[in-house]
Formats: sequence, C-alpha cells, structure tokens
Amino acid sequence: MPTTTEPKLISGNANRTLAKAISRRMSMHRGLNIGLVDTRVERFNDAEIFVEVYENVRGEDMFIIQPTSNPANDNLMELLIMSDALRRSSAARITAVIPYFGYARQDRRTKARTPITAKLVANMIVEAGIERVLTMDLHAAQIQGFFDIPVDNLYASPVFALDIAHAFKDQMDDVMVISPDVGGVARARELAKRIGAPLAIVDKRRERHGEVAEMTVIGDVTGKTCIVVDDIVDTAGTLCKAAETLIAAGAKEAHAYITHGVLSGPAVERVTNSVMKSLVISDSIEPTEAVKACPNIRIVPTAPMFAQAILNIWHGTSVSSLFDPETLGPIYEGLYTAE
Repeated sequence: MPTTTEPKLISGNANRTLAKAISRRMSMHRGLNIGLVDTRVERFNDAEIFVEVYENVRGEDMFIIQPTSNPANDNLMELLIMSDALRRSSAARITAVIPYFGYARQDRRTKARTPITAKLVANMIVEAGIERVLTMDLHAAQIQGFFDIPVDNLYASPVFALDIAHAFKDQMDDVMVISPDVGGVARARELAKRIGAPLAIVDKRRERHGEVAEMTVIGDVTGKTCIVVDDIVDTAGTLCKAAETLIAAGAKEAHAYITHGVLSGPAVERVTNSVMKSLVISDSIEPTEAVKACPNIRIVPTAPMFAQAILNIWHGTSVSSLFDPETLGPIYEGLYTAE
C-alpha cells in the first residue's frame, strides 16, 4: 500500500490543459489541493529529452498524465523517461494515464514484413517501470492483452450519450447512430443501445490504400438525424464523405461523435466545408488553435471521468462502475443539467 495520504499527479507536455483539469477536478472531490508535481521536462539542443522531478516522491502513488499524440515519438519518450525518473526516485507505484494511446492502429500484421508496433510500445511501457495503464477507447480491444500489467480502458460512449441526450433532446425520436464501417459496429451499437436509437452502417470499398472508391448506406436513414460514431478522426476524408453519403441517402442532418480528434493535415478545413453540421470530439488530445476556432467542432471534457477513475484506482475500487450512467451522471452534473 502507498504511504501517501493523497495520489500524486505528474504531467508531460502532451496535454497540460487536460492534466490541470484533472488536477482541479480531483482537488474538488477531495477537498484538498491536488496539484501537479513540480517537474522540468525539457530538451537538449539535439532534441534529447531531459526530466527532473523537484518534489519528493518516495513511497508515493504516482499517476503520469501523458497521451502519446502528435508528436507521438516525443510524447512517448517523455512518458518513458518520466517513469524511469520516478522509479529511480523510489515511487511506490506508477500508473500511466494515457487518454490517447498512440500506435494503436498498428495492432496486427496486415502484410508480410510489417511490425506490430502496439505490442512493441506495450513492452516499452512495462520495461520503463509502469505498473498500470489507464486509457480511453483503445483502437483495438486486444491491445489490453499486449500488456502483462493491468490496463483499464475507459469508454467515451457514456459521456457521448449524456451529451447527445442534452444536445438532441427535442429530436431524440429521429436520431440514428451510424457506424462508418463494418469494423466499428460494436462501438456504434453500444452508443445506440445507451440512447435507445436505431443503427445503420456505411459500407466503404477501397480501390487502393487511403482512397475510398464507393460508400453504401446499409439501413434506411430517410428523415433521420444521423450521428456517425468512431474512435479516431485523422484527416477526416472518410468521415466527410460518409456525411455526404448519408445526406444523399435522405438523412435530415449528419453529425459525428469521435473520441480522439487527431485532425491532421487538411482535416479542419474539410470539416469546416463539410455537409456535416457538427463534429464532437473529446479533449484526449490537446486541440490546436485551428480546431478550437472551427465553428462546427465541439469538444467535450474527459477530466471528470479520468479524475474519478484515478481516485477509484487509488482507493482500490471499481473503474468499470464509470460505464454506468447512474454513476457517471453525477460526475458530469451541471454540464448536462436539463434546462
């Protein structure tokens, strides 16, 4: 058991905004100031990463908040080096809070002579001294099995369900959940079940890698308010094309709820010019100024859920209880209070 009276949070540079929000939320829950541990995370002139922890962490229960988003390699190395610094400073336990787990899309060998990078990253995390991982919406569920340490995988769908019930409260009878491909049906079905909505699928066919040749809607979307659900939006090409396909098939409106807003390259411009009325993402990845300024992109907070999950891990209580709307609802009370 850790000797500390409170959990201790430490953050790299990947998403300081989320780390501070988690810290504030935990302070509110505990009635005490749970700030971020004073740390220096810098780079030498040749871009090598240097970490120095200014506070005593001996015997402490440490939580490193660090998504491995763009730049993925730098943020991953920051996570590993911070863990090594804490381990060598005699921390009692180190938990990596990775809201967005980078390299998750490389979870299997799709061709000969290709790596399974998600497994390699899992090995690196374990070897760095991390004893537990807390993440959200892994791209592939089997990645949990790549680790020989406990992995708690939170889901954005309960938070999205609260947001949809609030944002579409006057048109819930017309809402239909859409999976953008066959592989995402389980994720879309989970959200559809939570909000009591029907489900349809957009089937895509590719002529070559990275190019969608044709999309077909499986299901009747006529007059429906369609909500496309997925875990990652990168360049947004497929997402915007799916929205166009839905509108062409008779849908009244097209919206999207995506957990991780990578939004690289022309993504923001595509979303801005799309027929899609809104794109809702979480703050698992630090949004750029362009993302914040986009009129049809909205960001929902994950700090309340992560703060409670960290406290549950620290207390040794259930993390899966956060999947229950009766448990999650009070955590987001005020944000989605009915008008």
